[in-house]
Amino acid sequence: MKKRARLTLLSGILILIVILVINQFSGQSDNSTLDVVQNEEESMEMSESTGEEENYNLFDDQTFMTTEHLDNRLEALSSNIVDRLQKGGPPPDGIPSIDQPSFVDLAEADQWLEENEPVIWVEVNGKARAYPLQILMWHEIVNDTINDVPISITFCPLCNSSFSFKRDVGDHLLDFGTTGYLYEGAMLMYDRQTQSLWAHFGGEALGGPLKGERLELVPSSIVAWREFKETYPDGLVLSKDTSFERNYGQNPYVGYDQADEPPFLFSGEIDGSFAPKERIVAVEVADQAKSYLTETLSEKGVINDSELAEDIVLFFKEGTASGLDDASIASGKEVGSSNVFFSEVDGETLEFYKDGESFKDSQTESTWNFFGEATSGPLEGEKLTPVPFKLDTFWFAWAAYEPDTLLYVAE
Repeated sequence: MKKRARLTLLSGILILIVILVINQFSGQSDNSTLDVVQNEEESMEMSESTGEEENYNLFDDQTFMTTEHLDNRLEALSSNIVDRLQKGGPPPDGIPSIDQPSFVDLAEADQWLEENEPVIWVEVNGKARAYPLQILMWHEIVNDTINDVPISITFCPLCNSSFSFKRDVGDHLLDFGTTGYLYEGAMLMYDRQTQSLWAHFGGEALGGPLKGERLELVPSSIVAWREFKETYPDGLVLSKDTSFERNYGQNPYVGYDQADEPPFLFSGEIDGSFAPKERIVAVEVADQAKSYLTETLSEKGVINDSELAEDIVLFFKEGTASGLDDASIASGKEVGSSNVFFSEVDGETLEFYKDGESFKDSQTESTWNFFGEATSGPLEGEKLTPVPFKLDTFWFAWAAYEPDTLLYVAE
């Protein structure tokens, strides 16, 4: 049975790669072959006119990365980083980002999203948007702007993790694309203004003109569609009208969400503390890293943790399907979802507990929803602050990124 699942997975991934590569060079995306060739010719002309090596530090221009450009960047990386890279198959932008996203209201999205489907929740200055995994599965990056804040929403299927970043560094605005490589099992991104290479976990530039810079994290989480639409009636949803032809709603990584199975395209040493693809919730607070087994959080419903530099609370809610299990994302097995917040409100640290479908604090008995807002009681209207560095992911990827991570042990 496991052998058949693995073969199904590999076949699905190979088919995905073939489709993506064909579409990349058949004019079915905005990032067409013509665009890449024109950009490459412009770069060559600039190099010839100056008599210097190609310069990609052009913050006002957007240059799509070619395989040659990528190879040059990779050659300049330190051996320590190169040893942790793995080639995924597609060329740069072979998995195309969404650079001009459009959105629909809840009523329209409800026609094609099932209640339990996973979406990435992002809220910026009071405006909330949902990015369905059925779309991100095929694109991995959305370059967006919410309330005048430029943001990139990212999802890496092979490590099952999502991060959202502000996509400006200083006064410079960046657009991100995929390289086709993985770093420690997670996707390796690049920006089209400097062609610097960026890690998915943590958003650090590993090479290029911006090496050493870190993108500012924007709190986000993978939640059920039902939870999002009930909490944000005025929220917007990423549209399936992307200008790309993809089987949105279908999972190209069928059977990948099996805890005991080895990860795909990961050559590093796997920490044996847990099964390679055991689901965990991971956080970083003031450079302290900690992980929690999703199964443990599921059993408790709430975890109050005072071990880190600041007190935090983890909420768990049932009702979210895995995007990496069944061929149909909506038919994926139940995995639930989590949110993590700082526990302090107006200078007071609150202690929380699960109360049916909601959450309550022991100090005031106020009721809180899954997104950290008090909906009734003395603290009604107050909001908990989300922990920016929070993700749901597989154990192997987190252990590779944070080998000294703290582990939560249930009392």
